[in-house]
Amino acid sequence: MKDNDDKQPDLAIALNYDGENTPRLTAKGRDELAQRILSLAKEHDVPLHEDAELAALLSQIPLGEEIPESLYRAVAEVIAFAYLLSGKRPPGFEAS
Repeated sequence: MKDNDDKQPDLAIALNYDGENTPRLTAKGRDELAQRILSLAKEHDVPLHEDAELAALLSQIPLGEEIPESLYRAVAEVIAFAYLLSGKRPPGFEAS
């Protein structure tokens, strides 16, 4: 039996956020395609965040579409997490 830590997600979602416009869904896939998406993200040092519930909601959005307003807060938290992991700060942000 495997630990939960060893379990690979069966769904992967990729978002693009340019810092000005609403984030867009740029990739989504299940099983083998999900693993390919995750591998490419790791290969290009894209920060990863695991949230199965959010991924399931985002998977319903057509590719290339902006995320709906109802998911802004959840996606903003993921983007903030990605910024912090990569050492970036939003424009005008000053650490105290």
